[in-house]
Amino acid sequence: MRILSTLSYYHPHWTGLTVVAQRLAGGLARLGHDVTVLTSRHDPRLPARERLNGVRVVRVPTLGRVSRTAIMPSFPFALVREVRRSDLVHIHTPMPETALIAAVARVMRKAVLITHHGDVEMPAGLGNALIKRIMDTVIRTGMRLSDRTVVHVADYRDHSVFLAPVARKIDPIYPPIEVPPPQPDRVEAWRRELGLDGRPLVGFAGRFVEEKGFDFLLRAMPLVRARLPDVRFVFAGEKDVSYERFFERCRPLYEGQREAIVELGLLPDHQQMANYYGMCDVFTLPSRTDCFAIVQVEALLSGTPLVTSDIPGAREVVRVTEAGRLVRMGDPSSIAEGIVQVLQDPDRYRPKQEVVRSVFDPERSLREYEALMRELLRVRGGS
Repeated sequence: MRILSTLSYYHPHWTGLTVVAQRLAGGLARLGHDVTVLTSRHDPRLPARERLNGVRVVRVPTLGRVSRTAIMPSFPFALVREVRRSDLVHIHTPMPETALIAAVARVMRKAVLITHHGDVEMPAGLGNALIKRIMDTVIRTGMRLSDRTVVHVADYRDHSVFLAPVARKIDPIYPPIEVPPPQPDRVEAWRRELGLDGRPLVGFAGRFVEEKGFDFLLRAMPLVRARLPDVRFVFAGEKDVSYERFFERCRPLYEGQREAIVELGLLPDHQQMANYYGMCDVFTLPSRTDCFAIVQVEALLSGTPLVTSDIPGAREVVRVTEAGRLVRMGDPSSIAEGIVQVLQDPDRYRPKQEVVRSVFDPERSLREYEALMRELLRVRGGS
């Protein structure tokens, strides 16, 4: 198959969406398909064209950003050119150009598949409300024009108000997730370098944005420390996010717990991230919303149990592996209780590697995507 994959940001940009898109593109290329990625040239130092892991990457120049959106005036011209040489167009949403891409593909009689990585969530404010309404409209229009949409888990599809009008066209497929095993010697050395030997460590990671619920965790920290005074909370991610000033709102809470927080910054190296998970005794995801956080599976594959908000999508990993605790979303006392229980009874919640690997098999995910794409081409060819 000749597959065109479209998304706003690609490697080396680092989010869960880009990681999944990169693994899908590279995996399908490894299976013998001709895969092109059309994306933004968000950093002018990046090449306009290159080949990464067997994938042809085409980057469109940008004129800056509005919120999270890259402005790409020449995108429609590049899109027509790349759609023409493709059999199937694979759109990763949220993406502002979703409706345009799907419409161009339909006009050119190409199959269209969308992978929806999560509904658009924005902070409060009139401007953000307008952005959300526009994004919701273009994404849902694209879904109506597409042949099928994939979400990571059925639980999210079945509870999303946004997806309800198009739910009949949605298939759940777990994303392909891979992480190298932690390196025990380096994990122990890292603990010593940070002065964390002998301390229970609670990990949390990602961009410091409202939907991740880190403010709930900050409020839970003193409750955990009251019962486990030696505990430390290890953060891997970015605090200062240009399109959202949530950290500034949380600064008083953060400063109040600073002595218990260890900051590592963004860890874009897969091995370094695996060692981070291996260093932590529990990994927590206190999100307000989350379609499916791949960091949870990566943590389990590194031997670290979870404490996760009991919300659609995010709770899937704990439900199917039983390697952690589900806690009430937005409830610091519930989050604290979950963390303490896992730290005090680690054997009960320690992930069983064979279970995690059998449930979240990246090769099966790739084959399911491949089979769905072939079916879409078969149906379109016969229509």
